Amino acid sequence: MDKGLPFTLCVMTTMLLLRESSQTGEKNDPKMLAASKAEKGLPTLTVTTILEDPYVMVRNAELEGYCIDLLKALAAMLHFSYKVKVVGDGQYGAVSSSGNWTGMIGEILRQEADIAVAPLTVTSAREEVVSFTTPFLQTGIGILLRKDTMAQEMSFFHFLAPFSKETWTGFLFAYVLTCFCLFLVARLSPCEWNEPKNEENHFTFLNSLWFGAGALALQGVTPRPKALSVRVVAAVWWLFTIALLAAYIANFTALLSSGSEQLPIQTFEDLVKQRKLEFGTLDGSSTFYFFKNSKNPIHQMIYEYMDKRRDHVLVKTYQEAVQRVLESNYAFIGESISQDLAAARHCNLIRAPEVIGARGYGIATTQASPWTKKLSIAVLKLRESGDLDYLRNKWWESSCLHKSRDRWSPLQPQALGGLFLTLAIGLALGVIAAVVELSNKSRHAAGHAKKSCCSVFTEEMCTRLRIKEKTRQSQETSGRANA
Repeated sequence: MDKGLPFTLCVMTTMLLLRESSQTGEKNDPKMLAASKAEKGLPTLTVTTILEDPYVMVRNAELEGYCIDLLKALAAMLHFSYKVKVVGDGQYGAVSSSGNWTGMIGEILRQEADIAVAPLTVTSAREEVVSFTTPFLQTGIGILLRKDTMAQEMSFFHFLAPFSKETWTGFLFAYVLTCFCLFLVARLSPCEWNEPKNEENHFTFLNSLWFGAGALALQGVTPRPKALSVRVVAAVWWLFTIALLAAYIANFTALLSSGSEQLPIQTFEDLVKQRKLEFGTLDGSSTFYFFKNSKNPIHQMIYEYMDKRRDHVLVKTYQEAVQRVLESNYAFIGESISQDLAAARHCNLIRAPEVIGARGYGIATTQASPWTKKLSIAVLKLRESGDLDYLRNKWWESSCLHKSRDRWSPLQPQALGGLFLTLAIGLALGVIAAVVELSNKSRHAAGHAKKSCCSVFTEEMCTRLRIKEKTRQSQETSGRANA
């Protein structure tokens, strides 16, 4: 008995060591990396997936990512255990030349897996052979570009870009109107021009234009206003120009630091017309077949380009596509949600604004599977509770200071509406003040000359607004008549 006990303990220790060694070998096998969760008494599902950042990634010999977190949440809600395995051929699922399905769709059809939890696009062709749940992510087809590759030469008048055409038109109108008000108020105000017949008014229209231009350059110019009414107009114009210059400098700085205005490729039509960049997508992906089946002429041109250069422009994996965009003159056409992630991780990348072909990522199951409806309801509950949004924010966090979705746009007149209104009120106050000043002088002059105030005011207005050249001509005519 005493001799058998040590032998038994030795055998048990050896078996435990062998079992641990076997489990370690399975754990390090990339095809059998475990995000497994097996519990007694619960149904166990075999889950097939594909390695793609941030959906499924390998960290410390374990799987993690958006799809793994989603799978954990679904298992907790529906009370099932699971075993995760990476798809053997590294494909999503397409019909091969032999007529058989590849990738995750093929594994489900061959009953090598019960469900597929991955960035798997719901398409009509796939829906014919498998069943899909309600999409857990919405996406579309976009264009991923490198910023410095697509930076175009600035136009000769690029300095006008910070403001829209309407804003520049409004500014020029405000400038001319303000200068005219300076000219008018300076002529009406007695403090600025007391004796129109004997004095020279320094605020001619050309001098008024020069005065307004000097304020734009933040420079003091002559003539200097003396009357309160003229000073009101000048002060309001100075305030307007300071605010306008601040807005211009801020918007011009944002324009120079933003890549969106310098992107000549905004749409798929722009991509087809250019000749600088090659473009392609994932070989055998739903995006490729979207362009193949589309009746849109632009989409057909994209498909013909990719099909003729299939061996050169189509890529095998998403990681290869991102690397190619970073290292060469290449534009990648793919899922917009994945491109947003690439732009968030690589600050030199940007996604073009246009997105086409709205679609979704769903969980694939076998046809007539009882799990399809259960999983769809669970996905809807996760969406309603905000868990899907939480997972999206968790795994799509950006490391860039300026995210690619931020778009620069020219400053519109509506943004400066209050500034233009302030200028208009100031001009009105200046004109009113000039009229009041002239009325006060006319009232005093009417009292001394014993005339009506209105007649004196009218005479003053006619004298001050009389054109200089006409006055000289009339004087010359009267001189000749007297001779």
